[in-house]
Amino acid sequence: MTQNAQIAIIGTGFSGLGMGIKLKEAGIHDFVILEQSDDIGGTWHENHYPGCACDVQSALYSFSFEQNPNWSRMFATQPEIKAYLKGCAEKYGLMKHIRLNTHLTGARWDEKASTWTLETSHSPALWDYMKKKGLKPGDELDQADPALPPLNKLRANVLVSGMGGLSTPAYPDIKGIDTFTGTSFHSQDWDHDYDFRGKRVAVIGTGASAIQFVPEVAKEAAHLDLYQRTPPWIMPKPDREIRPVEKLMFRKVPQTLNAFRQSIYWMLEGRVLGFVGNPRILKLGELQARRHIRSQIRDKALRKKVTPDFHFGCKRVLISNNYYPALDQDHVDVLTDGIREVKGNVIVDNHGVERTVDCIIYGTGFKAQEPIPRGMIFGRNGQDLLDAWREGAEAYKGTTVAGFPNFFMLMGPNTGLGHSSMVYMIESQVQYVLDALRKMQDRGWNSVEVKQDAFSRYNASIHAKLGDSVWQTGCKSWYVNENGKNTTLWPGFTWQFRQQTRRFDAASYHCEQQAVSPASAPAVA
Repeated sequence: MTQNAQIAIIGTGFSGLGMGIKLKEAGIHDFVILEQSDDIGGTWHENHYPGCACDVQSALYSFSFEQNPNWSRMFATQPEIKAYLKGCAEKYGLMKHIRLNTHLTGARWDEKASTWTLETSHSPALWDYMKKKGLKPGDELDQADPALPPLNKLRANVLVSGMGGLSTPAYPDIKGIDTFTGTSFHSQDWDHDYDFRGKRVAVIGTGASAIQFVPEVAKEAAHLDLYQRTPPWIMPKPDREIRPVEKLMFRKVPQTLNAFRQSIYWMLEGRVLGFVGNPRILKLGELQARRHIRSQIRDKALRKKVTPDFHFGCKRVLISNNYYPALDQDHVDVLTDGIREVKGNVIVDNHGVERTVDCIIYGTGFKAQEPIPRGMIFGRNGQDLLDAWREGAEAYKGTTVAGFPNFFMLMGPNTGLGHSSMVYMIESQVQYVLDALRKMQDRGWNSVEVKQDAFSRYNASIHAKLGDSVWQTGCKSWYVNENGKNTTLWPGFTWQFRQQTRRFDAASYHCEQQAVSPASAPAVA
């Protein structure tokens, strides 16, 4: 069965919901939002591990047009953020546009019809199929397999990806890991039914998720082995409860909440000067991080293990008040010798030392260098998006790609931040896409596609700026691909990105006229 919609949006996180809300405000109602999970929220639905919380202040990590006076803490936890997003979807009438349990298996550009043809599958049936086949999220599907669940088709003139860059789990490539006889799961697929009491647990990875869930697991596990490849720089977390009087003031006088939000924004924005301006400024942060280690860890050998040997800011700087104390316990071991292989329920390190474990938790993050899996998006001449990104993911203004007409990405390449709220960047991109739709309607364009020369010039300028940043000082991080190319971060102030995306710059695009009346294009109020 084939259905039609003017616009198809992928994902119900901040990106997908923000796009949907602004479409409705502009008078566009012919759109669908596809969500592979059984509820909305994007990463804040998928990630529900113990201790899961945001590392940007709640007042800023929210929509500017839907500020929340009722946050309970300075840094909101996962349940509260998910509830906020669901409240936004309900308030703005998005629920009737959302199709839950709908997994996008592929989208192809039809050059003759100037439309996208999307194939979707019922998510639970697809997950069962993948489990039987031993496939993990992001693995390519065999479309010719008769056992593959039935696919439905949807045609849309415009395709908007709201898939975040941190949405496809990454697993370590370790000999024998697939034959582990105990319980194992990724932090994104947390097994809340597993009882850690009396168990020996191994955690692989020490990234942003791990530093949040390790303290919680350590409270219950009989023993915890933490396999650390590279320690992160960690700063104190300035978290606290929002006082009742503050909430009352935010509700009664909304201007105070906005002023509070603006003060946080400009405070965080100043960090850019260290990341891409003068890295010596970051020495102040490094000194504070070193003091944080000394004040929270008694054991000198452990202090040495958790102290990074790379520039502060080269990898993502994390915040926590309970991670170091959790490590400084007798039943927790930080192991730095790597893993050679897994045999049954035994992990063997690179020195041949064997340790028996009952459970392995992967805190190994996500495939940031492949924000959109292979085999999902096909542009002109059937080109897979990942083939267009052979040297690494790139986009014009983080939003459009040459060879992929009427395809817009939110949180695309080089829009990530190491210092502030991604919601600000998302809102900037939503405005850019909305203005593109407005111009398509006003000028009778059936398709828009960024010109190759504009695409190339833009990305050359981005990487020229990144070349002098702290992120290029030699550490290995998920910001940078195997060729040393930073495909992830925005090298400047966020207000500069907003200026770039305030208007759709049609001169940088191939804009094709409609073969029929422009009445079929989306009407924008």
